[in-house]
Amino acid sequence: MRHAVALLVASSFLLLTVCNGVSSSRIIHRMIGSANFLTTHELWFNQTLDHFSPYDHRQFEQRYYEFLDHFQPPNGPIFLKLCGESACNGIANDYISILAKKFGAAVVSLEHRYYGKSSPFKSLTTENLKFLSSKQALSDLAAFRQYYQAKNDEIVEGSTGHDSLNVKLNRSNVENSWFVFGVSYSGALSAWFRLKFPHLTCGSLASSAVVLAVYNFTQFDQQIGESAGPECKAVLQEVTKLVEQRLASDGKALKKLFGADELKIDGDFLYFLADAAAIAFQYGNPDRLCSPLTEAKKAGEDLLNAYAIYVKDYYVGSFGVSVQTYNQQHLKQTALSGDTADRLWWFQVCTEVAYFQVAPRNDSIRPSKVDTRHVSYASLICSRYHLDLCKNVFGESIYPEVDATNLYYGGTKIAGSKIVFTNGSQDPWRRASKQTSSPDMPSYVITCHNCGHGTDLRGCPQAPLTPEGNAQNCSSPDAVHKVRQQIIEQIDLWLSQCQDTGRSYM
Repeated sequence: MRHAVALLVASSFLLLTVCNGVSSSRIIHRMIGSANFLTTHELWFNQTLDHFSPYDHRQFEQRYYEFLDHFQPPNGPIFLKLCGESACNGIANDYISILAKKFGAAVVSLEHRYYGKSSPFKSLTTENLKFLSSKQALSDLAAFRQYYQAKNDEIVEGSTGHDSLNVKLNRSNVENSWFVFGVSYSGALSAWFRLKFPHLTCGSLASSAVVLAVYNFTQFDQQIGESAGPECKAVLQEVTKLVEQRLASDGKALKKLFGADELKIDGDFLYFLADAAAIAFQYGNPDRLCSPLTEAKKAGEDLLNAYAIYVKDYYVGSFGVSVQTYNQQHLKQTALSGDTADRLWWFQVCTEVAYFQVAPRNDSIRPSKVDTRHVSYASLICSRYHLDLCKNVFGESIYPEVDATNLYYGGTKIAGSKIVFTNGSQDPWRRASKQTSSPDMPSYVITCHNCGHGTDLRGCPQAPLTPEGNAQNCSSPDAVHKVRQQIIEQIDLWLSQCQDTGRSYM
């Protein structure tokens, strides 16, 4: 989520000034550089626009994919792999492919409404975005699940039924066992789907699932500090101080140094720098950040220049982030194009989940202009920045209904069943996930130096994606393999319980 208000408060270590943290839309589920897909063949489904209105019968085309190479008919399970807050260009070849082969499963994946090619409207005005929500998305999944499983004699309304698995295989009265998978926001959707539609799935894997909506997300920065370690954290704090000083004395030159001249709003610039640092820990590349900075510090070199090199070479270069992504003018653009995910996710942030990364009370770096006695003021400034962004981009009436979201889904007290939660030890987003086990909902933390977002499915590093989620480059492959074995055991158990009852759910 966006952070920072220019020169008012700085967050813990590098997460530059004020409220730093990691962006959601473009980073929380990014699998950059991956041309490795099980399939990219597009299929289409006529989806209901508003699942909660008995009067609105409009539909839109929603993109999906299927991969049947490992499917063992007639009773093989169907793995529903959820796409999140970005374009879904195929079924990625991560650890799901290993699981599909092991269980003889078909894999299907539905693009999230509004993202990619699944937009109901040609213009993304605030008014047209009113049907963009997690609730609508969950109902999309339920409708798609019924469509894809439809039997010869029960074609779902609004579709031809020709793409139903039963029709395609020329069979009838076969109900397969379903299992749902997701990472990050789609990991939360996976957990919520099992919670809200337990009759449609045998279970769910919720990897790095951000199930807790958070208004002031101070724990994000705290986890970044822990993941960085004392030496790197101290250097990042020094970089923060240098950035604040240079921004006050010659902000134009500073932005040029980082190749971010277009970011006229200081908060947007600071947010860009914050994300650049956080992404190293989030996606399993901590040494790409910490090694050059600590070496520069020991050699007495210019830390700002060292950090600028990292930002331009790694974050913008290798990772592929565009500086434009952080420009609020860009977020205000409503034309439907190939670069709309930022605006779309910010709308969900500004209406449902927030995740406003606010400077923690302790161990943060604050400019001299801020009275350190007024700790609450720092949080207010950070929150104000986010709220102002929401209003600037979407209008005065937009506000994140965090309490309503947690009331509806339960947050980390989710009262579901047959959900596996997994998190990487270095991932700052794990602080918004369920990290303790409860009856019928085991939770595992994979601990290693470069275990971040979605390690169980993506391996190490988590971006760029390694084929089949290979864990050999994780600092502790055994830690990953152990959790994966536990996942397999849970899937096997819950699928067998479905099959024992002759139902696709339990």
